[in-house]
Amino acid sequence: MHKVKEVIIVEGRYDKNALSQVVDATIIETGGFSVFNDKEKQQLIKKIAAARGIVVMTDPDGAGLVIRNFIKGCVPPEQLKIAYVPPVEGKERRKSSPSKEGLLGVEGMRPDILLEALIRSGATVDGESSDKCALITKADMYAKGLSGQTGSKEKRLALITKLGLPKHLSPDALLDILNVLMMRDEFVSLDV
Repeated sequence: MHKVKEVIIVEGRYDKNALSQVVDATIIETGGFSVFNDKEKQQLIKKIAAARGIVVMTDPDGAGLVIRNFIKGCVPPEQLKIAYVPPVEGKERRKSSPSKEGLLGVEGMRPDILLEALIRSGATVDGESSDKCALITKADMYAKGLSGQTGSKEKRLALITKLGLPKHLSPDALLDILNVLMMRDEFVSLDV
């Protein structure tokens, strides 16, 4: 499994699933066009881009182009890389008919094509690695009272509010985002 330093932004959950089978990376979904009206998601993308940089990988169709251009308008160019997947005719297995433009989306691409697109974008691909030093863990979340204890939900909400993150993050999603925004030692010294 290849590790990618930047956070990868995709359109939806099937894209995220396809990519997570190829790379070890934080992957955020835009929810399709809903990102246009979701101010919290836009703020999250900006915050993540500033902290670690982002790679946008959308479908090679008109809708993907619109979403990609919207995100490009939200984030400074030095914090952004674009991974282009080639236009390949076909349909995804789970769909009964092809997309409007008849092209495969990110979810339908072969793993080698997805990896090649990330490499061509200039993403920081470390190769095979399972080294997760200095990352915040679920045990750290528990030790801070942010999971598995009475009042954990309230503590998480207070932290989410303090950091200006979207209010409806699951504990796992919060953990992923914390690992983007700070190192473990910063988290340990946080007052929650």
